[in-house]
Amino acid sequence: MEGKILLFAGTTEGRELAEFLRGQGIGAYVSTATEYGRECVGEGGSITVCAGRMDEEDIRVFIETHAIELTIDATHPFARAATENIRRACDACGTEYIRCLREQQQIEAKEEMVRVDSVEEAVDYLKGKDGNIFISTGSKELKHYTEIPGYGDRCYARVLSTGEAVAEAARLGFRGRHLIAMQGPFSRELNMAMLQYAQAGYFVTKESGKAGGFEEKAEAARETGAVLVVIGRPFESGLNLEETKAYLIAYSAKLC
Repeated sequence: MEGKILLFAGTTEGRELAEFLRGQGIGAYVSTATEYGRECVGEGGSITVCAGRMDEEDIRVFIETHAIELTIDATHPFARAATENIRRACDACGTEYIRCLREQQQIEAKEEMVRVDSVEEAVDYLKGKDGNIFISTGSKELKHYTEIPGYGDRCYARVLSTGEAVAEAARLGFRGRHLIAMQGPFSRELNMAMLQYAQAGYFVTKESGKAGGFEEKAEAARETGAVLVVIGRPFESGLNLEETKAYLIAYSAKLC
């Protein structure tokens, strides 16, 4: 089937949708931000993978050039700029847009957990605290943590194992034993080992849901006695993973 679908992947949900499209023989273009993302999705079958970040104009041109009729946004829950660019490009082209949402977990508030709404708010909280800090919120917003007094000695950053992420972290002063480059999600045991390695009193994470290993992070913090600082997800409306798959089946049947 000719690909009239554009899927923005890069998350667990995005990769699962790409594999679903391939398994169903549904033609689609799959966009990943990095070459590493392309490798995770894999080539072949009914999908064509395109690597590289696209801004709103790039997306609009891609939609028009490839006559895209349906766009699935399965980017990360915290990739707000990417989602806005995709949504605006679809609006400009009159292309149908579906947001695939990561399943949200109910988080039970505990004494050793702090809820905040942004990385900036987390940093403001941590500025007034003593002890080491383990950061797992990604490299893009790592610059904010440099405002924490003594961050070079107290902060440990876990970022993706890509050249771009490592270079940005190193540029900001996260080097040597204070920089861990690995692909998640991580088990409870591995999270615990890293927290113990960093002698962390605080563990900063985004509300990443089940697919992002949030439960394992929370358990590791509880086991090691670290305070879990959780950056809450922005509210969104859309379809969950299974609903998105059902929609794609119905959509492809309509085209036959």
